[in-house]
Amino acid sequence: MASEYTTTEYIQHHLTNATMCSVDGEIAFNKACGDAGFWAVHVDTLAVSIVLGLIFLFLFRRTAKKATTGVPSKFQAFVEIVIEFVQDNVTSTYHGKSALIAPLALTIFVWVLLMNLMDLVPVDVLPAIAGLVGETAYGMDSHDVYAKFVPTTDLNLTFALALGVFVLIIYYSIKMKGIGGFAKELSMSPFNHWAFIPVNLVLELVTLFARPLSLALRLFGNLYASELIFILIATLGYVQVFLHFPWAVFHLLVLPLQAFIFMMLTIVYLSLASEDH
Repeated sequence: MASEYTTTEYIQHHLTNATMCSVDGEIAFNKACGDAGFWAVHVDTLAVSIVLGLIFLFLFRRTAKKATTGVPSKFQAFVEIVIEFVQDNVTSTYHGKSALIAPLALTIFVWVLLMNLMDLVPVDVLPAIAGLVGETAYGMDSHDVYAKFVPTTDLNLTFALALGVFVLIIYYSIKMKGIGGFAKELSMSPFNHWAFIPVNLVLELVTLFARPLSLALRLFGNLYASELIFILIATLGYVQVFLHFPWAVFHLLVLPLQAFIFMMLTIVYLSLASEDH
């Protein structure tokens, strides 16, 4: 597939999302969207992330319903290990009481991990299938069919996840401290004097907004760089055989680590928001 493009075109094609928008009341795709901006939807990111989320829910729910106190199946044992791992981290990090935190942490860890693992699929396989479907079913030129199958390489998705965490941070801050307590925390810390309220607000608001920003950019940056390296390796022809496997093996550590970091920072931020003092 790489030979059909110049190297620059090949890289740009793989880094372009399948975009859908409305132009003059009609549905348009990619280049026809122009400057649709906010109103453009990355259908590949939405489709892959939703499908992976449903797979996660199906497998874990099915395992829970079929769980046995006897000798567990291999997958049940795996699910139990994952749940215990997440529960241990929640117990040691979150110091409040909430029935939401552990399920939230489990969902974040497994869902982000599944999305990250899409990075291990050879970069040409799924886009080639998408191009073939577009060509045979819709009469499109395969060069005009775009598809990114690693949702966490899309900044829109990582920001959406981080925004959800940010909403929970605000919710727990107000729930534990009240609106007045939360306002006082922003205005009277770290300098507990009315004259420093403007300074405190700047410092605390920067800290508050930096949390979701760092969550989104850290996950996106690591996965985008990883995907870009896989794409660059794919442009090397037959040499890629000797480079793809070592890089993929390295990512067997990196991809779970990024999911773990996102989960742990979420727990830490919510733990800080839940402190009533």
